[in-house]
Amino acid sequence: MIICGHASGEIRLPAIFGDNMVLQQQTDVRLWGKATPGKKVKVTTSWDNNGYSTVSDKNGNWKVKVSTPVAGGPYQVIFSDGKRLVLNNVLIGEVWLCSGQSNMGMSLKGGINNPVLNSNEVIATSANESIRLYTVKRNTGFDPVDDLEGSWATCGPDRVAGFSACAYFFAKALQETLKVPVGLINSSWGGTAIEAWMGASEIKKFDFITLPDKSETERLNEKWPKTPTILFNTMIYPLSDFVIKGVLWYQGEDNVRKPEQYERLLPGLINNWREAWALGDFPFYFAQLTPYDYGQHVNSAFFREVQEKVSVRLSNVGMVCLLDAGDEFNIHPANKKVVGSRFAWLALSRTYGIKSIESSGPVLKEMVIEGRMVNLIFDHAEKGLTSFGKDLKNFEVAGRNRKFYSAKAFITRQGVTLFSEFVNEPVAVRYAFKNFVTGDLYNTAGIPASSFRTDEWDQ
Repeated sequence: MIICGHASGEIRLPAIFGDNMVLQQQTDVRLWGKATPGKKVKVTTSWDNNGYSTVSDKNGNWKVKVSTPVAGGPYQVIFSDGKRLVLNNVLIGEVWLCSGQSNMGMSLKGGINNPVLNSNEVIATSANESIRLYTVKRNTGFDPVDDLEGSWATCGPDRVAGFSACAYFFAKALQETLKVPVGLINSSWGGTAIEAWMGASEIKKFDFITLPDKSETERLNEKWPKTPTILFNTMIYPLSDFVIKGVLWYQGEDNVRKPEQYERLLPGLINNWREAWALGDFPFYFAQLTPYDYGQHVNSAFFREVQEKVSVRLSNVGMVCLLDAGDEFNIHPANKKVVGSRFAWLALSRTYGIKSIESSGPVLKEMVIEGRMVNLIFDHAEKGLTSFGKDLKNFEVAGRNRKFYSAKAFITRQGVTLFSEFVNEPVAVRYAFKNFVTGDLYNTAGIPASSFRTDEWDQ
């Protein structure tokens, strides 16, 4: 993959390389670009003064691997083919790609009639030399391209105001805990379907998706953000040689009406991106959809259910539960800090090995029925459960007639016990399994349980 970007003399670099960038620590990062065909290209890194050399091919393309140290900086990276090109203020740290649709893309300054909670204070106090931000400019295309538009910047009020709020809160928590530089690449677009973020090789595996016909460009134009492959080609593929630590993904609102397809598509996207980066099974963490009134004939609990299934099915994949953070009438909830913080807890626990940080809410382990009473036992509840003083209002129980009734539920030392006076012989339990709910069951770490059910009924 070769891209034309910054230019000085004969050396040309892709736009993802520039002043203020962050490179992933303690690994071999890939650097590439263009030069005069057949020219010797030397790359020197100031952290160890090592030089790395290669020769550009007949098309002028070149690529080298450079070893990075432990987190630190600032450093310089010097490129030369006889003329020098210098990148300044380069940090070594942790690099995360943040992608998805509008709830990932929503900036700290918010949108029209869509505020972000406490945004003014957050923006005013955001200056941090150890956090670096990169926003990929929106673009579409039927074929993979080699370049994208964007530039690295140091975190501060002017730049962070227009940057992803979820991603910023993640980086802030990560940087304050690990005490290392953090680089964020935000490549997101509101109102987009997951198919648009997947490559053609992966899309071909699904018989319910048709790849776009390039001859139909004009007809498809107004639907481009939803058209298969067109965002992968232009906003993901050009990044796939840039070494990252992992991915944060917040998307699904556009696919909410077809959960059975998403259960296959999300693992497809994860595998597709891991293959593109060729870095093994890097961490892939995603946000479960916040509850919202999607209208008649939609129960988004079924979608949240398949998201939870994917999170436990694949290796090094995790889900952030946001069951308590929705807004019934606004698909863009204002509390973006809770999203970023829970992403950070997931990464700090699972990726960075801080086991004292809980990464999950309560997960149902076992159901025991004793007459009319149902006892539920949970994992990820070492110190028990809490509702923070509120009544548990989201449990339902059904008998063999499959009719659910609201249940009276209370927390015990073992878990949750519930019953309904209308169900003498309970067989199934559901928790918060509705289109819009506000979760009320937590572990003592303050992370909510996801909506769940013990049945497999269609309705």
